[in-house]
Amino acid sequence: MAAPTAERVEESEDFYESRQVAQLDGTNLIRVGARPGLFRYIREIWSFRHFLYYDSHSRVSTANSTDSLGRLWMILNPLLMGTAYFFVFGVILNTGRGIENFIGYLIIGVFTFRFFTTAVSGGANAIAGNQKVVQAFNFPRACLVISSTVRELFSSVPMFFVMAVLVLTIGDLKLEGAPSVPITVTWHWLLFFPCIALALMVMLGWSLALARAVNAHTDVKHLISFSTRILFYTSAVFFSADRWSDAGVGWLTTVMHLNPLYCVLDIIRHAWLYDGFADPARWIVLASWAVGSMIIGFLIFWQGEESYGKER
Repeated sequence: MAAPTAERVEESEDFYESRQVAQLDGTNLIRVGARPGLFRYIREIWSFRHFLYYDSHSRVSTANSTDSLGRLWMILNPLLMGTAYFFVFGVILNTGRGIENFIGYLIIGVFTFRFFTTAVSGGANAIAGNQKVVQAFNFPRACLVISSTVRELFSSVPMFFVMAVLVLTIGDLKLEGAPSVPITVTWHWLLFFPCIALALMVMLGWSLALARAVNAHTDVKHLISFSTRILFYTSAVFFSADRWSDAGVGWLTTVMHLNPLYCVLDIIRHAWLYDGFADPARWIVLASWAVGSMIIGFLIFWQGEESYGKER
């Protein structure tokens, strides 16, 4: 074998030195699926804002597309539910005695309660119900929960419009044992919008926390259904909260006053039915729930970012 020449030895040394100098800077690389920092995570969600809007809008447009009545069911469902509650609780059990404008009172309670609970239930299942999407694409998983909440808001716009029309037309019909006062549209009706905005914050915070719980343990879905029933009976959907004080169960009234959904119903009812402001305490409690739920729910969800999409 021929001995290497001086030129070949020099070329080999130069090549070796070039390999030593060429190094990969991996300081900005992160592990696939790793949880990003909190503020980076928020920035990533913001970068997906257009996707959130179009995804929510498209899903609302295709909802109930296989049904003959289509999107009309978004209105018919709460309408039929409200009619059933009226005959059971308003006529048979007469729970509306002493409540001014009980029909409007019941309409606001049933329609708003359905919006609240449907949004929370949908958001809670946003991760567990979209495992293939979570496993196939890299994006902030909170986007799925936010999209679910925004989708419910979009789909509820026609329902809220019908609710307003029903309150104006039949909300002040006089019933036996239930006094009636005229209902007119005033600027107080605008309080509906900040009230619903705070309610959305509460729903999103709850949905984020529950989405992580359902993803870890699917049995939590059954507890959500049970908790929804408790929420229904502690939100004064079809009766007055004052009846518990009259019955000597004052602590239950206090529990209801601390219920964010009860605060939402009370604010809207005072604005639409009685042309006035609800107790300022309702706004304080609702705002506290909104801020607290958003912060705590978001942190709980962010902490579990790496666990979403893993095979169980």
